[in-house]
Amino acid sequence: MYIIVGLGNPGDKYAKTRHNVGFNVIDLLAKEYSIDVSRIKHKALTGEGRVGTEKVILVKPITYMNLSGESVADICNYYNIDLENLIVIYDDIDLDIGKIRIRKKGSGGTHNGMRSIIKCLGSNEFPRVRVGISRPQNGQDLADFVLSRFSKEDEKNLQESYEHAVAAVDCAIRENLDLAMNRYNVK
Repeated sequence: MYIIVGLGNPGDKYAKTRHNVGFNVIDLLAKEYSIDVSRIKHKALTGEGRVGTEKVILVKPITYMNLSGESVADICNYYNIDLENLIVIYDDIDLDIGKIRIRKKGSGGTHNGMRSIIKCLGSNEFPRVRVGISRPQNGQDLADFVLSRFSKEDEKNLQESYEHAVAAVDCAIRENLDLAMNRYNVK
């Protein structure tokens, strides 16, 4: 079984912000796999389905970004999964728009949602798909930047990163994470 978590903030106010790219990828995965992600469980919107032979649970924590770990730890503990079968999708300011990067483990860096997950799980040893949102302009506050919306031009490039993120998650589930990393990580 795989648990696929997309990070974001609930509500229309945050729907199209940079910080919600994880939610957007989950929405695309839900469409791809015909999974309804509307059941409220484990402080999240969840949906269950199958990808090939694997059971998959798609998750959008509704705790707000900085408390995402509460939801993720709750669902991981409930299903007692190996952390190698948890994949977290989130925004990354260190990657350009249109790029993704997959890692098997790592720190939370400056991302408060990831810091919360690592703290609540007591481990950073789980795969993640980072979706590039680019860096703030000189002097722009980081919090204001990640809660801002994309320009029309950026939205076009963002679609490519969403498609790659969906394909990478699918590859990780159907084949393996190493192959997904080799195919979809930026060079």
